[in-house]
Amino acid sequence: MSLTYEKLIDKYEPVLGLEVHVELGTKSKMFCGCSTVFGAEPNTQTCPVCLGLPGALPVVNAKAIEYTIAIGLALNCSIAPFSRFARKNYFYPDMPKNFQTSQYDEPICFGGYLDVKVDTDEGVKEFRIEIERVHMEEDTGKSLHMGGATGRIHGADYSLLDYNRAGIPLVEIVTKPVAGTGKYAPEVARAYVSELRDILRSLGVSDVKMEQGSLRCDANVSLRLIGAEKLGTRSETKNVNSLRSVERAVRSEMLRHAALLEKGERVIQETRHFHEDTGDTTPGRSKEQAEDYRYFPEPDLVPVAPAKDWIEKIRATLPEKPSARRTRLQESWQVPDKEMAAMINADVLDQVEQTVNLGADPTRARSWWLGEIARIANERELPASSLPITPNDVAEVVALIGKGELTDKLARQVVEGVINGEGRPREIIEKRGIKVVSDDSALMAAIVNSIKAQPEVAEKVRGGHIPAAGALIGAVMKETKGQADAAKVRELLLKHLGQA
Repeated sequence: MSLTYEKLIDKYEPVLGLEVHVELGTKSKMFCGCSTVFGAEPNTQTCPVCLGLPGALPVVNAKAIEYTIAIGLALNCSIAPFSRFARKNYFYPDMPKNFQTSQYDEPICFGGYLDVKVDTDEGVKEFRIEIERVHMEEDTGKSLHMGGATGRIHGADYSLLDYNRAGIPLVEIVTKPVAGTGKYAPEVARAYVSELRDILRSLGVSDVKMEQGSLRCDANVSLRLIGAEKLGTRSETKNVNSLRSVERAVRSEMLRHAALLEKGERVIQETRHFHEDTGDTTPGRSKEQAEDYRYFPEPDLVPVAPAKDWIEKIRATLPEKPSARRTRLQESWQVPDKEMAAMINADVLDQVEQTVNLGADPTRARSWWLGEIARIANERELPASSLPITPNDVAEVVALIGKGELTDKLARQVVEGVINGEGRPREIIEKRGIKVVSDDSALMAAIVNSIKAQPEVAEKVRGGHIPAAGALIGAVMKETKGQADAAKVRELLLKHLGQA
């Protein structure tokens, strides 16, 4: 029998292990001078080093080391005085050298932590995620499976290989087992990846575009009976590439594990693939047998031994932590916890801050990003931050409303036009002929017409039933094609009917 999520939590404790891979934003690859620009023609950004040709010797990218140290410091890690690279041997068609240059037993950063906050039934609660290690390696190439319906190797007619990504600097951030999260395990996983992404973005070490694979998460999940010490068998959902999917994948695996355990079946230790359309996972490859990667020190690279003064120089350049920035902004804008959480979940905090910095009122700025813009984003199944509307556009719209040149209703038309690619706010106003009807005589003419059409409603208003005025105001707005200021219409209408 399967358990509901609530009953699952009553019986089992979830334990997480999160491995986040981050492509660093360096201009050249980890061990050669090839470009890292995304989207180039396949196999045009390669050389003998990243293709692993005989006799080619690698050279470590100093900027990649600097970025990795910055990540470690931001995650409260210790920086190793001595670390080295190793060869990790395994067969993958997208590894041209047939081994990956990585760090094994001597990573450059270790022993850190990251605190994340999650909205719980008892209010906002903080969870500490301990970091096991942060190490450097190189990314693999990309396999494209052609001719099938799913884009995966099963069912494909043939595969193509693009080695442009092979050799791009990669950092892997590995947590220790994360217990004690209870029913909030999926939310904690999402919050951790979100906070980590914010830190990496603030450091400027990666563009952290999950949809392009710049940041991806391997989510390890296991269940154990409450009170037990021994960890359950884990599964590893690979390359999850959105915050929402991290949360869904963890929840899905928790339910799948519980269903197996309740039937008396065992959980197989394996990799899993997450499917966005269904929210389910399917098997990848078994990891029940210990994999012998035959690590040994990379003979062509010297150890990495960063000087203490260099580490301190990097520490001195670290920006304000995203958590501290959020606290500062929340206090400055006087925003309730739930509204702050809404901006973070919608990933529009940066956009709201930029809009405010351009002179917009904080309340107005966030209402647009969380309101009309978020609505359109939801309809198009896109993040609000990816729509073609900028903080400059929103700040201009807010300013036009403040000047009385737009009503909220007309402003929504302008915002929609910007998102549809019709131009900037002023251009759209001109093209669409959008103009607020503010002339009192024109408004009074429309008010008189609405009263003539609905005399019984007008009598109710005269008799003191003010809510009835809504029907008359609506008629005026319809006659003026929504271009009247509703507040002004109400004022004039009530005065005309002797209720002002």
